[in-house]
Amino acid sequence: MRVLCLITDAFGGHGGISKFNCDVLTSICLHPDLTEVVAIPRIMLNEAGPLPHKLNYVTTGLGSKIKYIVTVMKAIKKNPHFSLIICGHINLLPIAYLCCRIMRKPLILIIYGIDAWQPTNSFLTNRFVKHIHAFISISEYTKRRFLHWSKLEQIPSFILPNCVKIEQYGPGPKKIELLERYGLKDKIILMTVGRLDSFERAKGFDEVMDILPQIRQEIPNIAYLIVGDGKDRGRLEKKAKLMGIADTVVFAGHISESEKADHYRLADVYVMPSRGEGFGFVFLEAMACGIPVIASKSDGSCEAVKHGELGMLVNPDDSSELKQAIFLALNKAKGIVPEGLNYFSFENFVSRFHKILDVYK
Repeated sequence: MRVLCLITDAFGGHGGISKFNCDVLTSICLHPDLTEVVAIPRIMLNEAGPLPHKLNYVTTGLGSKIKYIVTVMKAIKKNPHFSLIICGHINLLPIAYLCCRIMRKPLILIIYGIDAWQPTNSFLTNRFVKHIHAFISISEYTKRRFLHWSKLEQIPSFILPNCVKIEQYGPGPKKIELLERYGLKDKIILMTVGRLDSFERAKGFDEVMDILPQIRQEIPNIAYLIVGDGKDRGRLEKKAKLMGIADTVVFAGHISESEKADHYRLADVYVMPSRGEGFGFVFLEAMACGIPVIASKSDGSCEAVKHGELGMLVNPDDSSELKQAIFLALNKAKGIVPEGLNYFSFENFVSRFHKILDVYK
């Protein structure tokens, strides 16, 4: 069994899709009937690091669309005997469909979130969606949004929620070095982790900032730590100044993976009242550190907390509900990893993915 994976990024990447793709590739490589995975990333920001056994990670297509297409064509010309083609992002579907036509092998599309919730800006991509043989969705919510416009109810679909390697996290004390770095000593800390995207603005940063003045009246030492970077950071910093909460909102910027768990442990509550999450693996990471979490009722993040079983849910449009949830969460015990989090373990992720692969052996 040989699998061709066309992906945006994975090893050497950063963010939710990159992490998901790393887990996908590792899971495929662990399948007992697999001989090789050829994965071709479109982006690689850092060194790839150690790679799974059986993974051929082809990076000659980085840098431009033309180079990527040429690399993919060379890969299937060199050895066209693949069992399955996996398209790791809807934007890569035109080249994935071309591979499908050439090799006449099943094509599976993976969908994550907002990119697949409505028709794309590409006529070709929207057309080729009709020719996939199956799709994998990170959540039921994303699946429903995708089916609403694709009308692909007749083809097989699979739910593959994100996972967390729980043993890499765990509860722990707030790291003094980080508290000093951000000026957060003796603070009650709310936290959100995510890309500061000027196009989406769907993570819930604004919603939390809007109620901070009210929370600060009751909790004078409250602080809001935003971890992540992007083009919307300038607007949020300006907003904090205009609201008079610049001394309450702290922007950590981009952090390394090695520091991530320690950053989560700074939080007393992880809060992300989003509108654009396909799933929200950051909730899993926060819970794996024993941090109480507040998620949204309005997107796929409700599935990350198992519809309220593992964390609290709020309507992001209801500021009073959000404020009340924050106060309730601050009264919850910190340092307890929910028992049900094991549902999202890496071992369960591998098992789910192998069942999908077994269909196409």
